[in-house]
Amino acid sequence: MLGKMTKPPPVPAPTANAMRRALRRARDGVALDVSEAAVLLQARGDDLTDLSASAARVRDAGLAAAGRPGVITYSRSVFLPLTRLCRDRCHYCTFVTVPGKLRRDGHGMFMSPDEVLDIARRGAALGCKEALFTLGDRPEDRWPEAREWLEAHGYDDTQAYVRAMAVRVLEETGLLPHLNPGVVTWAGFQRLKPVAASMGMMLETTAERLWSEPGGPHHGSPDKEPAVRLRVLEDAGRSSVPFTSGLLIGIGETPAERAESLFALRRVQRAYQGLQEVIVQNFRAKPDTAMRGMPDAELDDLAATVAVTRLILGPAIGVQAPPNLVDAEYGKLIAAGIDDWGGVSPLTPDHVNPERPWPRLDELAARSAAAGFELRERLAVYPEFVRRGEPWLDPRVMPHVSALADPETGLARDVQPRGLPWQEPDGGFAAGGRTDLHRTIDTEGRTGDRRTDFDAVYGDWEALRETARELSGDAANPAGGPAPAAPATAHAHAAAPDRLDPDVRAALARAADDPVRLTDDQALALLHADGPALDALCGIADDLRRATVGDDVTYIVTRNINFTNVCYTGCRFCAFAQRRTDADAYTLSLDQVADRAAQAWDVGAVEVCMQGGIHPDLPGTAYFDIARAVKERVPGIHVHAFSPMEVMNGAARTGLSVRDWLTAAQEAGLGSIPGTAAEILDDEVRWILTKGKLPAADWIEVVTTAHDLGLRSSSTMMYGHVDQPRHWLGHLRLLARLQQRTGGFTEFVTLPFIHTNAPVYLAGIARPGPTMRDNRAVTAMARLLLHPHITNIQTSWVKLGADGAAQMLRSGANDLGGTLMEETISRMAGSSYGSYRSVKDLVAIAAAAGRPARPRTTTYGEVPEERRRAAEAADGRLPELLPVLGQ
Repeated sequence: MLGKMTKPPPVPAPTANAMRRALRRARDGVALDVSEAAVLLQARGDDLTDLSASAARVRDAGLAAAGRPGVITYSRSVFLPLTRLCRDRCHYCTFVTVPGKLRRDGHGMFMSPDEVLDIARRGAALGCKEALFTLGDRPEDRWPEAREWLEAHGYDDTQAYVRAMAVRVLEETGLLPHLNPGVVTWAGFQRLKPVAASMGMMLETTAERLWSEPGGPHHGSPDKEPAVRLRVLEDAGRSSVPFTSGLLIGIGETPAERAESLFALRRVQRAYQGLQEVIVQNFRAKPDTAMRGMPDAELDDLAATVAVTRLILGPAIGVQAPPNLVDAEYGKLIAAGIDDWGGVSPLTPDHVNPERPWPRLDELAARSAAAGFELRERLAVYPEFVRRGEPWLDPRVMPHVSALADPETGLARDVQPRGLPWQEPDGGFAAGGRTDLHRTIDTEGRTGDRRTDFDAVYGDWEALRETARELSGDAANPAGGPAPAAPATAHAHAAAPDRLDPDVRAALARAADDPVRLTDDQALALLHADGPALDALCGIADDLRRATVGDDVTYIVTRNINFTNVCYTGCRFCAFAQRRTDADAYTLSLDQVADRAAQAWDVGAVEVCMQGGIHPDLPGTAYFDIARAVKERVPGIHVHAFSPMEVMNGAARTGLSVRDWLTAAQEAGLGSIPGTAAEILDDEVRWILTKGKLPAADWIEVVTTAHDLGLRSSSTMMYGHVDQPRHWLGHLRLLARLQQRTGGFTEFVTLPFIHTNAPVYLAGIARPGPTMRDNRAVTAMARLLLHPHITNIQTSWVKLGADGAAQMLRSGANDLGGTLMEETISRMAGSSYGSYRSVKDLVAIAAAAGRPARPRTTTYGEVPEERRRAAEAADGRLPELLPVLGQ
């Protein structure tokens, strides 16, 4: 039954005309579509020779551009099958086994550290430089024996053991780990990237029927769902991990399905440029498997797929065919366009294909030479990524790579690996760069409108434009801006009609009566409101504000401290982040951070708000050091610090769980966390706004874990870029549900997008921020949709100015945020409203809205009298002649 169902449905052979046309387009270098690729996958005989020649030309151009013409590479490696247990049931696999068989054969559920290091040491002695970690997917989810082994040895899960063994291999042998741990989440990549030179996972196929239908080769294997595996490839790109993927051909897919799989790989590569190589592996039937009766993929099929892979993916990516699976037809594969033979081991077998021994290296060199190519050794990480360096190589692994890499070519040096410490980079909190940016941003401005790696760090802009168009459903409007229900200027004219749409009138009535009962359709109608309807909406929200929190406008005397702006996360809306060598880049020392907190305390502050870029050199414990330094210098000040992105970064770098990391941060002095890094809590929007920031689910995990630990947080929404009102509604509904569950949010902060220097705007993808209509509608609807769960709605004078903030106070907001004392993030983005406000300034904004003002604490409590007096005496602002720190 199985064998029958894995065979592809009958596919008619392409017509001679279709083949001639597709071959001509390949020869001419014209981009192929899926149907043409499917035709070419069936090329045989002279057609295959023609196809291969076209692919070889593309390959040769790529090698010449890379500076290694006529070179085919390989990696000298050892194969470390860390565990052969798996939760999946792939019906062609002999690598995976069961606990009982492991016990009978005298093996543990996992390789022991001694076993891992013994193989790695012997490989290093033979000149190997790559440690290929291969294992089954999350075996502890299926096998209690795997869970028990991990717990007995002190590991939370398989990934924790992989990380620990990779560190041991780096430190004790110098081999570079290439990790194949199966399906990894975004958070998992943050956890494993610091210990690996590269990682990988075969896509195999995007043919969903081979996974979903009974009898399919992947049926019963949750980790082989195509959408899941594509998400892994995308998360690897978002995390700037040099990644290997590929296809397994001949498992029952049609030529069209195989072509679609290649185009899926191309889409990922265009978006993130993170695929270092694509492996084209031919299916080989194995005894004692359910697919033992399936025919092997033919070598002509393999060659045609290699050639089409090269044509679709282009000259810059490595294309590999495993040399032990090609039946000595090396020349055929070289002619078809490969430029790499993959990992070849002089020590360990191919545990996935144990019946197929590796060729000897001298034979592989001779076979390559016979085809006109020189065989050269590379590292686990490809030369292009070695030369790129940051952010693709973590600073903790960079010394190990540098010890083995030729600095000019990025290929392997002829040296024997030796262990090096795996440690945090030198430098840490050494002050450097433009540490006076917090003051000079208002007087001198930024050096340039964009960082120096603008064209590389954010991914492919054209691919992003296509994604934005898909999001908006409007090819003519890549920004996906919302169309207001009425012309934006209608309410400005005296003759504008006062009649309201019946749906809007009904929604307004429901909002006034009981906003909790607003339906999604009604809420969307109100989010589009304009003219008299918008005025009525803001009036209802303001009445609700008055009934809920009274007329007082609250504010906090606080200081922002952004301790570094060096960051490679690739947030496309952020103009604050800089490359470490950029003119505006800086990092503060611990003493400078503490000095700024002390200065804030002296002028009446009750809080410091501290956030920074994801600096690759800062250890995960750096955040503890920052909090501790402030609390030791100013014990009475509240530390409101570290966005969910920083929390995830700290947890990943330390190897701690989010809960354990937050607990340690609390012990160091953390009092609450900002709910920034939320942007829009919808991943279809997030992955346009950012290349590598945490997904929505991870943001939720951080804030809910913080709330469970008693750490309160703010909540935020940045809007007015590529989003639409439906995203605002979903975001606000989600926050309300989270607040019902945890009660941990102190307020909701509206953050209008500042477009001026934002990369996503400079690239022509985002619209130029929200309109004043948008700001009023969002503020009012936040009041209504979050009621009665989040009662404090904060507006941003930094982004809207005094007049705009006063308007929001008349539209449902009750809080002005803080004095800030220094504000760099919005100013770097192009905000024109300055970097601080005095207490008198904030009181004046409240007065402009016809309301009294009073100070508050982080959690909206009463401010101690001593703090009130200090703030009033200093007006909540730093002395004008305060010396510039770090000078």
